Amino acid sequence: MSDGGLDDGPVELVLRSTRVITPEGTRAASVAVTAGKITAVLAHDAEVPAGARLEDFGDDVLLPGLVDTHVHVNDPGRTEWEGFWTATRAAAAGGITTLVDMPLNSLPPTTRADHLRTKRDVARAKAHIDVGFWGGALPDNVKDLRPLHDAGVFGFKAFLSPSGVDEFPELDQGQLARSLAEIAGFGGLLIAHAEDPHHLAAAPQKSGRKYTDFLASRPRDAENTAIANLIAQAGRVDARVHVLHLSSSDALPLIAAAKREGVRVTAETCPHYLTLTAEEVPDGASEFKCCPPIREAANQDLLWQALADGTIDCVVTDHSPSTADLKTDDFATAWGGISGLQLSLSAVWTEARRRGHGLEDVVRWMSSRPARLVGLDDRKGAIEAGRDADFAVLAPDETFTVDPAALQHRNRITAYAGRTLRGVVRSTWLRGECVVREGEFAEPGGRLLSRQG
Repeated sequence: MSDGGLDDGPVELVLRSTRVITPEGTRAASVAVTAGKITAVLAHDAEVPAGARLEDFGDDVLLPGLVDTHVHVNDPGRTEWEGFWTATRAAAAGGITTLVDMPLNSLPPTTRADHLRTKRDVARAKAHIDVGFWGGALPDNVKDLRPLHDAGVFGFKAFLSPSGVDEFPELDQGQLARSLAEIAGFGGLLIAHAEDPHHLAAAPQKSGRKYTDFLASRPRDAENTAIANLIAQAGRVDARVHVLHLSSSDALPLIAAAKREGVRVTAETCPHYLTLTAEEVPDGASEFKCCPPIREAANQDLLWQALADGTIDCVVTDHSPSTADLKTDDFATAWGGISGLQLSLSAVWTEARRRGHGLEDVVRWMSSRPARLVGLDDRKGAIEAGRDADFAVLAPDETFTVDPAALQHRNRITAYAGRTLRGVVRSTWLRGECVVREGEFAEPGGRLLSRQG
């Protein structure tokens, strides 16, 4: 084994597996690491240099660490809901090595450059994995968008319907146009919670335990209309936009057509939309509540088809926790959000495998494409020379039953309780250092990432 051909010094670590997922496919390989970077991907039986440590994972799969670009950490301000310490531990336990934190549910929200500094100061000593930040687009902060961009946020989150928290109001169509024009002017990215408020207001609103009533209150038309409006606005000013947590399969033809026509639109969906169905949600079980909602099995089938054909670009968690007291049995008033960081890889792999997809597909959806979305694809999202040495080691055939007590989230509430999932994360590595192995965590060593580097 050579020293990798880079100028970083001698190889310090070699990770070996009979199944390494690389951009060229899955193969037996030895991966050389120097100074936190991958320096070479070599033959499985390549000689280990003197002084280098070998980690041989046998037949367990070595895959690039996952990149989750949709996480609500809520720290500071609502740290009793979640925090950087617990969120990043949960992420690491699930094979995630990079997350991007959403701008709302923390206090202050990340809507000004000084608020971003506050968030970074809180996160710095608590991050077990690498953390980046989204900014927020509000009706009255157009003047703050460029300073936030210059300060390193990866883009700007906007709500097109009420967010659920007073400090983060939604944009109407005129305000969206102004924000998009400003963001397009400096080449930024706007990411949107796309539900139309008029359709939501017109939908039947019933309190109570019935999931069918809640589902009726968040109709597909609300998503479809908001996405159509977002695409039209983006096309007018050549803005780059991203549809968050897509649940309505009816919107897929709109997105596919916009892509064909050159509109710069991408879309994500979430593990819960791909693995849970409306038909199986028990009445009163608000751990399943999220907005937009988990829809029917036939809808889910079409989401999987859209992942396969590229209409949907990536899968990220929308990890949105709360305290247990906010998860009441009344779907109308319970907090909407699903905690998925620790279980996302296993949940998606379980269903992907059942539907005939391979781990290479999962890596594309959950690592390489999210990294590309936020411009980290020169550092994250693949096992190849020059990238950060971020890895997850997965036993893909092993199963486990989800026990909420085993979760690292601050509030151990999960829609996956009692489900049997396939794929056990053995260990997670960040820049060549083991973050967690068999449930044992290292001290926090994550870095705070910015758009510039």
